[in-house]
Amino acid sequence: MASKGNGRVVNGNGLMKIQTHKKDNGICHDDSGPTVKAQTIDELHSLQKKRSAPTTPVTGTQPPFATLSEEERHKQQLQSISASLASLTRESGPKVVKGDPARKSDNQKVAHVHHHVEAPTISVSDSSLKFTHVLYNLSPAELYEQAIKYEKGSFITSTGALATLSGAKTGRSPRDKRVVKDDLTENELWWGKGSPNIEMDEHSFMVNRERAVDYLNSLDKVFVNDQFLNWDPENRIKVRIVSARAYHSLFMHNMCIRPTPEELEDFGTPDFTIYNAGQFPCNRYTHYMTSSTSIDLNLARREMVILGTQYAGEMKKGLFSVMHYLMPKRQILSLHSGCNMGKHGDVALFFGLSGTGKTTLSTDHNRYLIGDDEHCWSDKGVSNIEGGCYAKCVDLSREKEPDIWNAIRFGTVLENVVFDEHDREVDYSDKSVTENTRASYPIEYIPNAKLPCVGPHPKNVILLACDAFGVLPPVSKLNLAQTMYHFISGYTALVAGTEEGIKEPQATFSACFGAAFIMLHPTKYAAMLADKMQKHGATGWLVNTGWSAGSYGSGSRIKLQYTRKIIDAIHSGSLLNAEYKKTEIYGLEIPTEVEGVPSEILDPVNTWSDRRAYKETLLKLAGLFKKNFETFTNYKIGKGSNNLTEEILAAGPIF
Repeated sequence: MASKGNGRVVNGNGLMKIQTHKKDNGICHDDSGPTVKAQTIDELHSLQKKRSAPTTPVTGTQPPFATLSEEERHKQQLQSISASLASLTRESGPKVVKGDPARKSDNQKVAHVHHHVEAPTISVSDSSLKFTHVLYNLSPAELYEQAIKYEKGSFITSTGALATLSGAKTGRSPRDKRVVKDDLTENELWWGKGSPNIEMDEHSFMVNRERAVDYLNSLDKVFVNDQFLNWDPENRIKVRIVSARAYHSLFMHNMCIRPTPEELEDFGTPDFTIYNAGQFPCNRYTHYMTSSTSIDLNLARREMVILGTQYAGEMKKGLFSVMHYLMPKRQILSLHSGCNMGKHGDVALFFGLSGTGKTTLSTDHNRYLIGDDEHCWSDKGVSNIEGGCYAKCVDLSREKEPDIWNAIRFGTVLENVVFDEHDREVDYSDKSVTENTRASYPIEYIPNAKLPCVGPHPKNVILLACDAFGVLPPVSKLNLAQTMYHFISGYTALVAGTEEGIKEPQATFSACFGAAFIMLHPTKYAAMLADKMQKHGATGWLVNTGWSAGSYGSGSRIKLQYTRKIIDAIHSGSLLNAEYKKTEIYGLEIPTEVEGVPSEILDPVNTWSDRRAYKETLLKLAGLFKKNFETFTNYKIGKGSNNLTEEILAAGPIF
C-alpha cells in the first residue's frame, strides 16, 4: 500500500482505495453524491411520476365544477361511472375505484355509492361485494403498458406502434348488428328491404345489456374513455366507452376527439355510452340472436352493447350510425366521405366505396385534410366527426402512401398485422391473419391536417366510382337530380375474383356510399344533400377511377395521374368553364377537354374498339342501376306527395 502526495491511498496494483469518512455519530456514508429523497422502493417509484396538470387555457365562463374541491370533483366523476355500470335489476352501481389493481401504492379513492338495502337479499351478488378498478382516460403510454403486460398478442413494432390482435373476428359483423324497434324508431328509421337495420325488442336488448354489464363488473378493472364526437363545438356529442381491453381504449382514444383536462372536469353525464364486453359471447337462446356475436343499438337509451366480437371497428362504426340518427334531427347532414380544403378555403367532399381511391385522392399535399371518413355538414360548414384515422394497411408502402406510413409510430394501433419476431418490422404484404389489416392513429399525425377539423361550405361534391365495366366517363358534371340519383345508388364495381377464367366484373351498390351505417331512408340524406348544395352553390361530379377501353380483362385502368389532373381541374374551377357534351343512356355532361388528360379517353365510346360490345355493356350496367333503384322509387321524402320526383328518376339511365 502506497501513499501519493495528495494524501490518497493507492493499492499495490495502482488502483485508488475507496475510503469512507466517519461522522461524529460514527456512521459511515459515501459523500460522492446526494441521496434520493425516498425511504422505500415504493416511495422511490412514486417520485418517478409527477402529477399531470391542466395546461389548456380555459376561455369564457368557468365550468360548473370549478367551485368544487378536487376531492368532490373526483367523487362526482366516479359516481357517474358507477351509474353507467349499474345493473338495472339491482338499481345501483358497483363500487368503483380509480387506479390499476396491480399497483397497491396508487392513490386510490372509492366512489361512495349508497345502496338502499337494509339487509342482505337475493339481489346481492359477488360483484356487488367487490371493487371495480377504473382506468380512466389513460394516456397512450399507460395503455401500452397495460396491453403489453396483460393482453397476449400485443407487441411494440420497430416504428413504435402497438401491434394487437382482434381475436376471431377481423372485420365487422353486419348481420349481427341489431337496433331496438320501439314506438319512436318504428316510424323514424329505415326498415325492411335493403335496410341495414335489423330489429330487436327492448327486452332482448336489456338481456344483452345486463349480460355485458355483469361481465364488466366481474373484472378486476375496466377501461373508461370520456371523449367527444364532432369538431363543431355547438353540436358535439359526449361519449363514454367502457371496455375490458387496453387495445380498445387506445383505439377509441385515437378515433374520438380527445378532451382537454378542463373539458374532462366538466364532462358530466355522457350523451351516449358503449358497453364493450366483446370477449364475452351473447346467449344464443336470447330472442333475435343468431350467433354468439351481437352489436346492439338502443337509441332511446342512448346505449350500445357489444358481445362476442373484439374487432374495434364495431365501436367506430356504431357511433357513426348514432350520428346518422342524431345529426339529421338537428338539420345537420352526416356523411360517409373524405374532406379536404384548398389554401383559399375551397372545400371538397369525396364519396366512394372501397377501391375507388377516396383516401388517395382526398389526401393531397397541396390541400389541408379535414378528415378521411366521417363528416357533418351544418349551416356553418363542414366538420369532422372523428379525432383520428382508420387506414387500411394491406400492401402499404412508403412510396404509395407516405402519410399513412409515417403516421404508424408511437400511439398508433396496428390491428392484425404480421411482423418479424426479432426486429419487429411489419410485413404489410403478409395476410396470414387477415387481409383487413388496419392502423388507427390521431389525425394530427398527418402533417397537413387542419386543426380544428372544420371548414366552410363545400364547393365540390365528388362521387367516385371504380367502374370495372369500363363504360362510365372519367369525369361528368352532375345536376342536382343526377347528384341525388348517383348518391342514392352509391355505385362501384368489383372484379369477380382471382379464379381462373372468371373475369366478369360485379356491380355493387351501397346507398349514400355507406349503407351499412345509415339509419334513415337514403332519400332523406339525399334530399338534405341536394338542399345544401343548392343553398351554398356546390357542384356535383361523378369521377370514374376504373377501367377504360374495355371492361376488366380487356381494357386498362385509368391512370392515376389522369384522375389527379381531373381532380385538380375540379378544385381550381377550370372544369366549370369547359365545353360539355351529353352521353347517351345516362345523359351525363362530359367535358371535351381537361388539361393534362388525353381528350380521346373523356368519352368512353371512343376508347372501345368494338362499338357493339360497348353498347351491350352500357345497357347491361344501366339495367343493374335501374334494378337497384327499384328499392327506393316508392319512398316518400317529407310530407305531402313527395314521392321521388320524376326529375330524379329521369336522372338515371334511360333506355
